[in-house]
Amino acid sequence: MSSFDRLRAYLEKRATFSEQEFAFMETHFRPKALAAGDFLQRAGEVATHAAFVAAGCLRSYVLDAKGKEHIVQFAPEDWWLADATSLMSGTPSQYFIDAVEDSQLLLVDQASHQAVVDRVPGYAASLRTGLQKHAAAKDQRIVNALSTSAEERYEEFLRKYPSIALRVPQWMLASYLGVSPETLSRVRKVRSRK
Repeated sequence: MSSFDRLRAYLEKRATFSEQEFAFMETHFRPKALAAGDFLQRAGEVATHAAFVAAGCLRSYVLDAKGKEHIVQFAPEDWWLADATSLMSGTPSQYFIDAVEDSQLLLVDQASHQAVVDRVPGYAASLRTGLQKHAAAKDQRIVNALSTSAEERYEEFLRKYPSIALRVPQWMLASYLGVSPETLSRVRKVRSRK
């Protein structure tokens, strides 16, 4: 299955499209392969594209003043990843985005994205729904980070994203959960005894 076929299947689950609309969309997305560890974007650069992950897994993260990584998001297959603020404003990004695994992406720049939104109603509707779900998930993650224990955050991650938990190294998962790798190891050990 090609990267665009993967995007097509993703979109067809969310709206109805004509063949002409898919043909138009295909001309606006650019395929890109990343090997594990390759960067799509580095902090300080202006974001130029949003990425649809057709295969593999990406992560976005920031570095604090001491150089410690704080993972903001994982993006496996059928997820979108972009620094919307940098993309829309043209300001430097604060995020690093790299591949956790060998990955196949479809990139869309701001002008192409707007052209597709303007011409393809199903794409625009799918985008709105996706952004609403993303905002709700981000809000819930903030609440969980402020009000739940490490054990509860880990359980919630396993419930929501079981496949990601199996694909990323423990230190990355610990960073995403906001705990040390040692704390996550203890949480997993306690959980395995239950």
